[in-house]
Amino acid sequence: MIRRLSLALASLSLLTVATVGHTATPTAPATPAAPAPKVAVDLNSPIGLWETIDDETKKPKSIVRLYDQGGVISGKVEKLLNRAAGDENPLCTECSDERKDKPILGMVIMWGMKKSEDGWEDGKIFDPKKGKTYSCQFKLAEGGKKLEVRGYIGVVALGRTQTWNRVQ
Repeated sequence: MIRRLSLALASLSLLTVATVGHTATPTAPATPAAPAPKVAVDLNSPIGLWETIDDETKKPKSIVRLYDQGGVISGKVEKLLNRAAGDENPLCTECSDERKDKPILGMVIMWGMKKSEDGWEDGKIFDPKKGKTYSCQFKLAEGGKKLEVRGYIGVVALGRTQTWNRVQ
């Protein structure tokens, strides 16, 4: 019968279990978990993580996750990059709708994208910096490693295209 059970954390972070007349052998520290396996990326699909580039600075701006909701593609901000100290999670101060003063991190900025002959279209893209929503279309480029995202008001030809880089 066990009379006494004591748990002590040794200086080397080893767990010792002591019982009357018997001391368990200390165990080795846990082996660090193996890195998560790389997920196979379908280069024919826009689903996954994309690095956006700032139009003004030409530096990486954010990581956006594109995801499928019943055949319709949406995208949300997963991570903000190259932020100034104290500005790690800025708010959407330029928004005029329910997003007003909400964190940009986690915000859905693309929705309603439907597969077309040449890519995806008929959706919307939101620019939190300007607080404006634009019509949107996109297509995969460079074998699925890049995404050409075009935002426009009214006429596609009068829009602006950004190239996003696939992360995953």
